[in-house]
Amino acid sequence: MTISLEEAQRQLAQLLDTLAKGEELVITRDGRPVARLIAEPNGTPHAKSKPDRILGSAKGLVRISSDFDAPLDEFGEYTD
Repeated sequence: MTISLEEAQRQLAQLLDTLAKGEELVITRDGRPVARLIAEPNGTPHAKSKPDRILGSAKGLVRISSDFDAPLDEFGEYTD
């Protein structure tokens, strides 16, 4: 189904009921498609959503050795 933006604004509640029945809705502005709406399967969140990040959750898991920035023996000829 294709509908104008103005019409979509007036009938949003009814359009959401239509989407729940499996329809797809294309919203147009000035005759050009600008959005496509589809219902979420079973009303569940989108599968590609990422979990919230927790700052500091890896604290203590990474250690840097004291000679981290020391030149490697294999590259001695490049450091002279």
